[in-house]
Amino acid sequence: MSDNETRVRTLPVTDLSLVVLIGASGSGKSTFARRHFKPTEVISSDFCRGLVADDENDQSASKDAFDVLGYIAGKRLAAGRRTVVDATSVQSDSRKQLIELARKHDVLPIAIVLDVPEEVCVARNAARTDRAGVPRRVIQRHVRELRRSLRHLEREGFRKVHVLRGAEEAESAEVRTEKRYNDLTHLTGPFDIIGDVHGCSAELESLLAKLGYVDGVHPDGRTAVFVGDLVDRGPDSPGVLRRVMSMVGSGNALCVPGNHENKYGRHLRGRTVQPTHGLAETIAQMERESDEFRQQVREFVDGLVSHYVLDGGGLVVCHAGLPEKYHGRTSGRVRSHALYGETTGETDEFGLPVRYPWAEDYRGRAAVVYGHTPVPEATWLNNTICLDTGAVFGGKLTALRWPERELVDVPAEKVWYEPARPLASEAPGGREGRPLDLADVSGRRVVETRHAGRVSVREENAAAALEVMSRFAVDPRLMPYLPPTMAPTATARREAAGGAADEGFLEHPAEAFEQYRSDGVARVVCEEKHMGSRAVALVCRTAETARERFGATTGVTGALYTRTGRPFFAEPAEGSAGGVSLTEEVLGRVREAATEAGLWEELATDWLLLDAELLPWSLKASGLLRSQYAAVGAAAGAVFPSALGALEGAAARGVEVGDLLTGQRERAADAAAFTDAYRRYCWPTTGLEGVRLAPFQILATQGRSLAAVPHDEQLALIDRLVTADASGLLGTTRRLFVDTADPASVRAGVDWWLEMTGRGGEGMVVKPVQALARTAKGRLVQPGIKCRGREYLRIIYGPEYTRPENLDRLRGRSLDHKRSLALREYALGLESLDRLAEGEPLWRVHEAVFGVLALESEPVDPRL
Repeated sequence: MSDNETRVRTLPVTDLSLVVLIGASGSGKSTFARRHFKPTEVISSDFCRGLVADDENDQSASKDAFDVLGYIAGKRLAAGRRTVVDATSVQSDSRKQLIELARKHDVLPIAIVLDVPEEVCVARNAARTDRAGVPRRVIQRHVRELRRSLRHLEREGFRKVHVLRGAEEAESAEVRTEKRYNDLTHLTGPFDIIGDVHGCSAELESLLAKLGYVDGVHPDGRTAVFVGDLVDRGPDSPGVLRRVMSMVGSGNALCVPGNHENKYGRHLRGRTVQPTHGLAETIAQMERESDEFRQQVREFVDGLVSHYVLDGGGLVVCHAGLPEKYHGRTSGRVRSHALYGETTGETDEFGLPVRYPWAEDYRGRAAVVYGHTPVPEATWLNNTICLDTGAVFGGKLTALRWPERELVDVPAEKVWYEPARPLASEAPGGREGRPLDLADVSGRRVVETRHAGRVSVREENAAAALEVMSRFAVDPRLMPYLPPTMAPTATARREAAGGAADEGFLEHPAEAFEQYRSDGVARVVCEEKHMGSRAVALVCRTAETARERFGATTGVTGALYTRTGRPFFAEPAEGSAGGVSLTEEVLGRVREAATEAGLWEELATDWLLLDAELLPWSLKASGLLRSQYAAVGAAAGAVFPSALGALEGAAARGVEVGDLLTGQRERAADAAAFTDAYRRYCWPTTGLEGVRLAPFQILATQGRSLAAVPHDEQLALIDRLVTADASGLLGTTRRLFVDTADPASVRAGVDWWLEMTGRGGEGMVVKPVQALARTAKGRLVQPGIKCRGREYLRIIYGPEYTRPENLDRLRGRSLDHKRSLALREYALGLESLDRLAEGEPLWRVHEAVFGVLALESEPVDPRL
């Protein structure tokens, strides 16, 4: 190298880390930071000193300044952002605090040392114009402390130490950002994640073959991912290692370490370990292998990374499970949890440690797939799943296909090793996990949904919902879903003469069609809005299904409840036949229709969750009808005849009362129309005689949410169900399909609505035919927009709402909050159905269900 050349140092710096710049005052730390890091990444002690004292030179403010620096750095690290500390940090005590901060947030502490000669630092300080320079004696002390520290930095806890010697090397150095070893977010799969093998080589080969691998390679380019515990207990640990190492080496597999590999790796390095829990078998089997293979195994085990974050951050694979706060982090604590999990400090009756149930509290977005603790069946719990199904103990070897979430397994050839305790589910209390707890639904909550991100629930709304749930709702075990509120169509616009608004309409279907057209929804279905109450029906094929899947009491086969979770019929119900409640009569008739239609077999389910309308409206709203609507009609009937008689008498005597008489006649006609309108929703019922149930969607079945099934397919299934009903209970939902871009089709939709509402119908609901529709920008569109008829709105807004002055006032109604509420409740409803289908425990399903009920307490105009 010539004298004019300067050696360029490349400094690898991890993307998520705490970088500590170490050097005397004047060594160029701030210049180095500006050159190599984003301004937002750098926190300067001088800047923090200025924040608290208005003077960056005020050394008396140093303690407070470093408190501020630590607080800001902690917030950044907690948020997963690289942070660079620009301070002298030449003293071990100041570095100790920063290393502890890095450990607290499970990130790598990295030291970059600027070892610049004293004379250079002095000259630079003397040349400063922005503030007073540091005295020479201080710089001398900094240099002495720095030189004493150099040899101890790694021992202090820095995972990487970069020492730049001299001003030229510091100025020419380049920083290269490198990803964490566990960050494989760019790999999107598809993956086949395989549970604990424990030396069961034959079972592993059978499972790989069943998954479609040929000689360790999948023809469709899938990648196998092993969750660790490849060795110990089983008959052929070397065979398992040879297969897995070959697949990893060729790029066809990934592998994380298990605690058994970790222990065997320590043995290979000459450490003293107890040959227990199957290690003795592995040692004996490996003794028959070559020194070269054992060396390859040692290097393989030493190179395994604690966990991997895959598929854009949506998947985490580790051995013993990992809470969200540790995902993508790098520390001894993270590695320990990934290898061993966390224990409560207790031991069970078999003398084994009791594992802390971290998965019960998990709320993360990423799915966590792990092993370690053998279970009889792999089941999802809070978006986590344990794949150790005890192959070595005579169970089975299980794999999870991702992103399909499909489980594939092969049985063990025999019991290779007797377990210390029987296999048990990870979820306490069995499949349904622990019972509902007050803490699950009280206080302010944020529910993570798959389709709309995080939905917040205010504490005061949760309190109101809790009262409804505890005092009025059906058995919560039988309430896995609540339907969302429905957004009304936009207010009819006042256009040219003859427009919808000029015709006296507050709501008009043309607005709904235009809304969906602008959202990019080409095809919609208009469904008749029945003159009843929204109902959800959970129908189980047998009482045993209801008991085993939902925990129902003896003799109960499901539930029928309102959109706020209240039962439609008081039990035992008046009018029930043969001691069977009205609810069970309804469920029985639906069950018979489903059997006749062949839906149980076709949908491969033992239960159905239906969205429906229960008629008449008076069946549930009799109190509202008596106290509010009937009272108005009765008052009008009592007042207007005498008032009109008096005015007509005065007119006959020649008194000028023409305008007043006309006005009162119009008011009387409006009152009569109001009475006629609400009476259409009332008719007498005896038992189930006169009762109708009009289903319009199958929401979920065993292991599957049907919320994304197109509405034309849904209605075809419903038609078969209604046709198969011999009791007359089930009613058809009339519908019309409309092309929002075709004026003739839109006109036909408007005419259909006018005909329906003109003969007294309530109106219709317009829905995208393709359920779960989104705009071009990915935003959820309204799942349904209700368009109510003019006479039905007379019940809602009062007898005289159609008068021009009242319509003008009502056209100023605000719909934004109602629309936002509808979308948030829709997202929560979808989440509850997804969790139900995935077999998550009741309290997890109810987190979303309760969120819907809580949002119903938000203040919004109830007439919308």
